Amino acid sequence: MGEFDLIRRYFQRLPGHGVEVGVGDDCAVLVPTPGSRWLVSSDMLVEGRHFLSTVDPARLGHKALAVNLSDLAACGATPRGFTLALALPRVDEAWLAGFARGLWSLADASGCPLIGGDTTQGPLNICITVFGEAPSGQALLRSGARAGDEVWVSGRLGDARLALEVFRGTVALDGADFESVRVAMESPTPRVALGQALRGVATAAVDLSDGLLGDLGHILAASGVGARLDVDALPRSAVLAAQPAALQQQCLLAGGDDYELVFTAPPGALVPDVDVALTRIGRIEAEPGLRVVDALGAAVAHGLRGYDHFAS
Repeated sequence: MGEFDLIRRYFQRLPGHGVEVGVGDDCAVLVPTPGSRWLVSSDMLVEGRHFLSTVDPARLGHKALAVNLSDLAACGATPRGFTLALALPRVDEAWLAGFARGLWSLADASGCPLIGGDTTQGPLNICITVFGEAPSGQALLRSGARAGDEVWVSGRLGDARLALEVFRGTVALDGADFESVRVAMESPTPRVALGQALRGVATAAVDLSDGLLGDLGHILAASGVGARLDVDALPRSAVLAAQPAALQQQCLLAGGDDYELVFTAPPGALVPDVDVALTRIGRIEAEPGLRVVDALGAAVAHGLRGYDHFAS
């Protein structure tokens, strides 16, 4: 199978809403919504760094798009389309069918059509660029947090890192528990509806890809503020809650790959109900720095930090 046969079979469809020209030309042609602004983000997934060679290709297709949609969610954007740059060591039709199935399933559910990209031969590498829209002046940024705001997070944290520790052989879980955390690692849910609902409510937001300490730290740095974070309030699964306290802290604070949203909002703000649990986990303070405390307010020493591709 040649490159263009591969594209036609697995990655070409009719253009979606807001797409005048999609896959098959030198450029896609998008039709912007009047009064909106484009929001654009790219993420790359590299085998051995971001995913294991044993991952189910359908889950990988899902995750490749999900991590990009999560960036749009953090900015309150509505997805409009994405491009896919895919390097493959060889043409494996069974793998491609699974990967495309997972990719299309999330793309269809999110109203985010594939509008172009590139394929080449080489080590397995997946790079997606996603395009979204938000009304002018309503995009959520990292720079709006103010002293007195509350800090909130969606969903549960830490399961993806716990699954990674199982793969590394440092933790043992039975089949059902392992599968529950493995799904969190391999098939994250981008909180797109939540991000859109937070427009006009949240003062700042970020998605959790590199761990809570690092990603909340981005909000603090951009906003010029600090925060007090209650480690006992962090939402976790029963599987993670059964682990030793030190491992729980590692997974919750520095685990990464959660793809939940952490956001700030004034006290008493009407936090939206979009069918995902939201938990208040701290408060923004004027004093710079991130202070981790327990439920009694005592400082928690942890020695952890967010993930950094070049420092790790």
